[in-house]
Amino acid sequence: MKRRAVFLDRDGTINEDVGYPYSFEQIKIFPYSFEAVRKIKRAGFLAVIITNQSGIGRGFLTEENLEDIHQKLQGAFASQAAPFDGIYYCPHYEQSLLPQYRKNCTCRKPEIGLALQAAQELSLDLKNSYMIGDKTEDVLFGRNIQATSILVLTGFGEQSLQELRRIGIKPPHTAQNLLQAVNWMLKKEHK
Repeated sequence: MKRRAVFLDRDGTINEDVGYPYSFEQIKIFPYSFEAVRKIKRAGFLAVIITNQSGIGRGFLTEENLEDIHQKLQGAFASQAAPFDGIYYCPHYEQSLLPQYRKNCTCRKPEIGLALQAAQELSLDLKNSYMIGDKTEDVLFGRNIQATSILVLTGFGEQSLQELRRIGIKPPHTAQNLLQAVNWMLKKEHK
């Protein structure tokens, strides 16, 4: 049986957007993120991070740095009874000086490559899932996989809201932060 997921952007949604962090010490998790992920899990959804990490292709950090960050992030959330079911990232950057990362890929949001990979590995029902993020590409990614997108106003949320208005796209919901987004989603589920 296919399962439903809540796809979560990382920087600006779960934690502060500090640019291109190369160590876990630079990650500042929003305090309410633990409760938000616990609620996602309690409601029977899988919690899956989908994150663009072009800092790798730009040479600001290595995949090893990122793996270490994600391992410690997973540990921090697991210790709060809120483990992630998967963390997927795109390391590519079209102008990368590193040939292995220089490509126009299908895994960079709003493209759906990472969602397809997660769906296959975790047996997901994409259309009945959610995407929560602070950027235009998060909302578009949600639309592209036919999930319900929720824009959060943390991180780049305010700028993204303006950009989405400019291009004539209204997300199904806009929330102040991740916890409010999850609360709205759960209310919608119980109608």
